[in-house]
Amino acid sequence: MLRSICGSFAIRFVTLLQVLFHITFTFPSLQRAVIEIFYPQYTMSRPALYYATPSPPSRAVVLTAKAIGLDLELRPINLLKGEHLTPEFIKMNPQHTIPTLVDGDATIIDSHSICAYLVEKYGKEQQQLYPKDLVQRANVDARLHLDSGHLFARLRFLYEPILYFGSTDCSIDKIAYIQKCYEILEGFLKEQPYLCGTDLTIADFCAVATVTSVNDAAPIDEFKFPKVNAWLKRLAELPYYQEVNRDGADELKAIFKAKLAENRGK
Repeated sequence: MLRSICGSFAIRFVTLLQVLFHITFTFPSLQRAVIEIFYPQYTMSRPALYYATPSPPSRAVVLTAKAIGLDLELRPINLLKGEHLTPEFIKMNPQHTIPTLVDGDATIIDSHSICAYLVEKYGKEQQQLYPKDLVQRANVDARLHLDSGHLFARLRFLYEPILYFGSTDCSIDKIAYIQKCYEILEGFLKEQPYLCGTDLTIADFCAVATVTSVNDAAPIDEFKFPKVNAWLKRLAELPYYQEVNRDGADELKAIFKAKLAENRGK
């Protein structure tokens, strides 16, 4: 009796599944709804990153994505050709900067904000990169501001006039101004392996992308800044570092040297 009931139930269950299968694939909208409910991983489009490999902020974002195992859709932008100044790009990002992230209906600008956003949304198992603890997060935010307000700002102060406006000013004052930042980094790294303590964070990604983009023009004295040099070597051991950061940094430094030589030859 029990076997008969179970067999009857199994037949009806299979029949129901067949009916649902037929209905689902007869009506595409219903099919999409079922997939979105039961298999959301197959319906989520990849976040799109407008970026350039020579750009330190772009590389910081890609370093973060690699660290959390996120596959971004990379959309290259050529700054020297003004591709960030097109009406379409300015409509998307009125600040016309890269990197710019488009994730579904959301558009996020500024590399530091993007890095934090990616870890918060996609890095559930890598929360130490942007910790939940209020004090720890405040320290990471502080180092991010160090990068945006000092490190990267001083790189731009040196690079931008030469790359875009024909300048030949590569003065010792500008170089020394950058090297002042190394003193700050050395202080943070004096008793810890990373900028915010014992754990790697997005602040390290943002800062290393900047420092390695300007350390030819503004060399890092290994005797004055041993901790900074050790930190650079530590980050260079990351399995994705060469591809994501070193090659792009070398590209930017080569562009800078070539442009400076071209400007001086005019």
